[in-house]
Amino acid sequence: MKDEFFMRRALCLAKKANYKTSPNPMVGAVIVKDGKIISEGYHKKAGMPHAEAEAISKSSYELKDATLYVTLEPCCHRNKKTPPCTEAILTSGIKRVVVAMRDPNPEVNGKGIEILRAHGIEVIEGVLESKAKKLNEFYIKYITTKMPFVILKIAMTLDGKIATPEGESKWITSEESRKLVHKLRSQVDALITASGTVLADNPQLTSRIKGGKDPVRVIIDPELKIPSNYNVYKPPPKTIAVVKAGLANSYKAKILLSQGVEILENNSERIDLYWLMKELGNRGIISVMIEGGSSLNAYALKDKIVDKLMIFIAPKIIGGKDSFPCVGGNFYRKLNEAYQIENLTVKKLREDILISGYIKK
Repeated sequence: MKDEFFMRRALCLAKKANYKTSPNPMVGAVIVKDGKIISEGYHKKAGMPHAEAEAISKSSYELKDATLYVTLEPCCHRNKKTPPCTEAILTSGIKRVVVAMRDPNPEVNGKGIEILRAHGIEVIEGVLESKAKKLNEFYIKYITTKMPFVILKIAMTLDGKIATPEGESKWITSEESRKLVHKLRSQVDALITASGTVLADNPQLTSRIKGGKDPVRVIIDPELKIPSNYNVYKPPPKTIAVVKAGLANSYKAKILLSQGVEILENNSERIDLYWLMKELGNRGIISVMIEGGSSLNAYALKDKIVDKLMIFIAPKIIGGKDSFPCVGGNFYRKLNEAYQIENLTVKKLREDILISGYIKK
């Protein structure tokens, strides 16, 4: 129980990074001696000291025989800007290390723990492991697959509509729900939408969170239909326009390039979303949120790129067979092959309801 108590504190510290450590994980560390916390630290940003190193360096107490609680296995390699945390631990005098989870990075993945044990340090694993994995689900997906963790966000009415037949969609959900979406935007590395949504709403696709970050905007615009003066093509933040092959040298593309927009060509007849995830992963983007229309939502599921669903449901009914459903497309799955959602959670947001869950693989 004491180990869980101090690990909870380490997890709270890790959360203070607020998703600003990408592509690194969020990590918290607590040093305890004689039952009392004597130092704390957390990883604030990529390139800055890791949580363990910060907690050790900040301590004004003798660390001999102390216990270190850390939410992720200490690193042991030099393929990064900061020195290995295992070295700092070995020279500190710490004699016991409690780890929430192993680091799935192939360069670590148990090696850090082995080094500590080989030097006589007691290591306890798996304390609040599930909470640590949930905290760093973006990092775990990316470091094991080199592809970003994908959230599909949908805002719909009780009857599953996201827009009227005329395309009216502002605003289906409440202000509280929209504030939460802006918070989610500040947590992910990139937002993905398609030209239809942009042409209908001319959104900014920024987080509008004080002290938060604006994600990279990834706009699927195969035919370059979006006017170059639209909000999504005005920096900052950075924008990537995904177009069909052969358009990167067009006059419109050259205008966008002069505005700082990156042009990414795809050779498929339809933009291949699995290919796009690999391209974003190659750019160090570890998490994305999709905010699109019926068609993009459908293809995201069809291409099997979605990890998590977040569905905001407003207590409204639009009706009409020509209103836009939350998932469209001209294809479907039979009931025995339907997408299964697991680990569901339901949260009340004043007027609205938020249902979250994970696509069963």
